Amino acid sequence: MPGRFHSIVRRLCAMALAAVCAGAAAQSASAPPAPLDAGLREQVVMVPKGSGLLSTSLETTFFRPPGQGPFPIVVINHGKQHGNPHFQARARLEPPVRAFLSRGYMVVIPMRQGFSQSTGAYIGGGCNTEGNGLAQAEDVQAVLAYLRTVPDADNSRIVIAGQSHGGLTTMALSSLPPAQGVKGYINFAGGLNNDSCVNWEGALAGAMGAYGKTARLPSLWFYGSNDSYWPEALWRDMYARYVAGGAPARLVAYGPFASDAHGMFASRAGLKIWVPEVDKFLAQLGLPSQVSVALPGLQHDHAPPAATDAFPAGDAAAIPHVGDAAREGYRKFLATPFPRAFAIAETGAWAYVYDRADAMNAAMERCTRNAQAKGGTCHLYAVDDQIVWPKP
Repeated sequence: MPGRFHSIVRRLCAMALAAVCAGAAAQSASAPPAPLDAGLREQVVMVPKGSGLLSTSLETTFFRPPGQGPFPIVVINHGKQHGNPHFQARARLEPPVRAFLSRGYMVVIPMRQGFSQSTGAYIGGGCNTEGNGLAQAEDVQAVLAYLRTVPDADNSRIVIAGQSHGGLTTMALSSLPPAQGVKGYINFAGGLNNDSCVNWEGALAGAMGAYGKTARLPSLWFYGSNDSYWPEALWRDMYARYVAGGAPARLVAYGPFASDAHGMFASRAGLKIWVPEVDKFLAQLGLPSQVSVALPGLQHDHAPPAATDAFPAGDAAAIPHVGDAAREGYRKFLATPFPRAFAIAETGAWAYVYDRADAMNAAMERCTRNAQAKGGTCHLYAVDDQIVWPKP
């Protein structure tokens, strides 16, 4: 098995060298880093991978529960957005991070090579989906090796999870000899959409089948029926091929979720779907599976504008510029949990976001998208229970 892995990686290394300069240039233009959450003991470390000419550094986020440790570990592998991977923001995944922290786990989220501030170039592998997953898994192996140097990390109790492209990475890793202390794997909507390739769906299912031939630790799979990336027939085929090779796995087919099941794991609304199943899985592995830690409440990632009291906060009819749909949306907004933000434009566009640290920025982004047809500039109207719109 190591021969198969290293053979594929060697074939892909030339692609990495050819793109290093372009990746470095893109990295310099990426967005400023998100602020760290002291309440969640958030820390960013550049984890070394390899040595010599092909060495890279992986931007890796650590979250720790209160206390001294050592803490059991959950490594979460991120997905891949469209566009240049170096422009992809550092993954934080706060709802699932909080779920694992509250059970006493250290949470580790590495940005793989070529993503965000990680150095080097993304290794795509063309239409070789199996090779892509194995190349990504090499980054996770580097992080697992680094964790053995972290004093408060309990390297005898490790779970590897991943969403979307990170799910493919996780299942590729499951096919390799496991690092000491790894107990199991969790796959949230894992895969890679190579729709520019002929028969990319067959290549994806084939990759999962190949991984399953040598995977021997248990895994838990989550897929929804309205996933915009993977038709149900495809993910059922992926699972069937994986277990056909003898790999122990359990599939949770949870049906539809919101407008797109692909985002279930990262959504706070998705916690009620996956947390009970993951708790059962962790208990079966002999790992902590109950809430044992009180965490600070979710807070805005930056200070809200000053309150203006321009209009009564609870009066939807007082909102200027907007129509009945926005007023009804505001009434629903008033029933949502903090942190929350409601944005409007003079042309009538509106949007709101709640239960997210980045609620203000996210509401502005949604409002701006909604305003594109009519024009106008969006501004925050309300944040939490305060009106921040300027007085008339």
